[in-house]
Amino acid sequence: MPGIGTIVNVASIIVGGILGLLGGRRLKKNMQDSVVTACGISTVIIGLGGAFQEMLRIENGLLTTQGSIMLIMSLVAGSLIGEALAIEERLERFGEWLKQKSGSADDNSFVNGFLTASLTVCIGGMAIVGAIEDGIALDPSILFTKSILDFIIVLLMSASMGKGCIFSAIPLGILQGGMTLLARLIAPVMTEGALSNISFTGSVLIACVGVNLIVGKKFRVGNMLPALIISVAWAFID
Repeated sequence: MPGIGTIVNVASIIVGGILGLLGGRRLKKNMQDSVVTACGISTVIIGLGGAFQEMLRIENGLLTTQGSIMLIMSLVAGSLIGEALAIEERLERFGEWLKQKSGSADDNSFVNGFLTASLTVCIGGMAIVGAIEDGIALDPSILFTKSILDFIIVLLMSASMGKGCIFSAIPLGILQGGMTLLARLIAPVMTEGALSNISFTGSVLIACVGVNLIVGKKFRVGNMLPALIISVAWAFID
């Protein structure tokens, strides 16, 4: 059944978030802060690992790099578009709406938790490749693997940042579910080069999310999301 991968992924986030929320209530403030830092470091490493995998190559026994210009242009152009569209502000307003509707008006960390968890689980090559594979080949294996990772990530994040992290299941369900339904239309665009570019750029954005967790909000990652679209387009003009 197409979409089963996304259904499992959404369920893993909800379950992981609930378990993390229950466990987090037993943690003291300093312990919660330590968990946030640990999540940040882990997220940075995951992001950098994915970026280096796409960027570094060994040719004739020498370590070389690729995609630097693509990354720079995608991030610059994407950030300008994102700022013009105020994407992050729109996401925050949606988070505020969810905060009110979920009876969490007194939860000061709700929006930050929602935004941080959403960006972490929605950005990256696994979400896109997995959704397309689920839609075309009816193979949800990539999304099943991603579900395990997202379960752990959201469990840890919700333990320190609260209920908002659980609601990251909503944008993930919309994104991956939509891509699964439109997989046959999207597949011709997602060439090997396009997938490599989006994995590279997405991994860098994930690393930025991790930095925000460690040192505070330094990057407006929501407004950098159009960089993913630019990176796909770059594969056809490079």
